[in-house]
Formats: sequence, C-alpha cells, structure tokens
Amino acid sequence: MSTQPALDPSPDPPRCGSERQTLRGFLACQRRTLQMKCAGLSATALGTCAVPPSGLSLLVLVRHLSDVERFWVRSCLAGKQAPPLYWGKDGTETDFDFPAPDAQLVELSFTAWKEEMAHADVALGAAPLERTVAAGHHGTVSVRWILTHLIEEYSRHNGHADLLRECLDGTVGE
Repeated sequence: MSTQPALDPSPDPPRCGSERQTLRGFLACQRRTLQMKCAGLSATALGTCAVPPSGLSLLVLVRHLSDVERFWVRSCLAGKQAPPLYWGKDGTETDFDFPAPDAQLVELSFTAWKEEMAHADVALGAAPLERTVAAGHHGTVSVRWILTHLIEEYSRHNGHADLLRECLDGTVGE
C-alpha cells in the first residue's frame, strides 16, 4: 500500500532571489528531502538495503553525504585537516560498513550529518562565490561550483532515497 507523506512545510527555494540565495535554497531543499525520506523509521529500517543487489541504505546515504559536505567545505573551502568520518586508514570508504544499526549508531550518524551541514551553512554563506580553492585531484574549483556540486550530490542520492523509502514501507512523494 502506498502512502503519501505530509507535504514539506518548508519554503521552496527563492524564485527570484540572488544567485547565492537560489543555490543555498536548493541545497537546503535537497537536504530536507533526505531528512524527510528518513523520518519516522527505526534504526533497522534506516540500515536496510531495500533495493538488492545494491548495498545502499538510507543510513549509508546520510553517512556518505556527511563526508561529502565535510570534504568540500571543511577540507577544500576551509583548508582544514578534516579526515573523513567514514573512511578507513587505507583510504577506502567505510560509510557502507557497519553492523546491524542500533539507535546509538543512527544518532551518531545523524548528529555528524547535522554538524557538517551547520558548518557548511556558515562557511558557504560567507565565502564569495567567485573564490577558488584547490580540491585535490578535482583541480581548482569555485565556491559556486562547490554549492552546485553539493546540490547535484544530494539530488542524485535523493533519487536513491525515493526508491529505498518506497521499498521499505510504500511511502512515496516529497
């Protein structure tokens, strides 16, 4: 049975805002979408790989996007030594690697995600869009590019989140 979640009460991105307002509005909208896809689910459901053979779960997406924000904002934009949260010492991703999730793992993962988003909001709100930074093997990128890339990352993974949530409990929509 398919259910329709309550419509997101948050405002849409500005239709006639500045470039910064528009980019940040779309990023906020994509973040809220992932949050809504995760809302109301148990730790077990959040960790369920519901679209075999994929190893993706909603919790994996939250952990992955925490590291995406951390890399692009803390490491590249702020130039801080910010090791990834979910990478092994050998340089491999570990955001997929966790035992059956429990409430504590879920809470830690969501807390890390919220901290990265809050940090990014401050940094991206202050940096000129034209400013460029070194981004490792990605070369030199602008703050504008980082904002656009974050929107792209969330948008792509929210498509995965749509499928995962529908397979978990039939919930579709915003």
